[in-house]
Amino acid sequence: MLRRRFIAPFSIAVGLALIASGAAGADPTVRDPAKVPAGAYALDPRHASLVIKIGHMGGFSRYTMRFNKLDGAFAYDPAAWQNTKVSINVDPKSIDTADNIFNRTIAGYFEADKYPTIQFVSTALVSDADGRGQLTGDLTFHGVTKPIVLDVQFNGYGSGFPVSGPRMGFSGAGKIKRSDFGVTGGGPFAGDVVDLIFEVEFVKK
Repeated sequence: MLRRRFIAPFSIAVGLALIASGAAGADPTVRDPAKVPAGAYALDPRHASLVIKIGHMGGFSRYTMRFNKLDGAFAYDPAAWQNTKVSINVDPKSIDTADNIFNRTIAGYFEADKYPTIQFVSTALVSDADGRGQLTGDLTFHGVTKPIVLDVQFNGYGSGFPVSGPRMGFSGAGKIKRSDFGVTGGGPFAGDVVDLIFEVEFVKK
């Protein structure tokens, strides 16, 4: 009995130590974009989120929603990282307000059956030595394409866990006016300015 009482907590302690050491080994190890390995990188949908916020009834709150289905990719060359072109696709039907009925209402404002994809394709990238920069691109939403600018933070590159592979991580934000894209549903109850907040990881292929 004493042996069992000793072995159980010892095994748990060893397991936690192994997990902790593995997590440390998976941390981002490269912060300089010029030192990130070249190759093709694809969005990891399990570690990607796009949250949007919009004013409710003149400003009582910033009503918050998120899109649950994103995909995207880019080819990376550390010798010319400023020329990186990223493409991101968002499923407008994946809008999530935590209310299934309201989800369908919002998707209806997007006319998701007629315009089944929201797409962002970058056209330019500038960044400072700390990995903060701006990503310019064309956003196609509700059948309208317009240029937008996103503030982006490069969070680093690392090996990741063995089963998931090397990856790059980014955080960012931007703003659009939904009226610029012909999305007017919600009338006076919803503001025009939409805040975009994203957290994404791309896995090296």
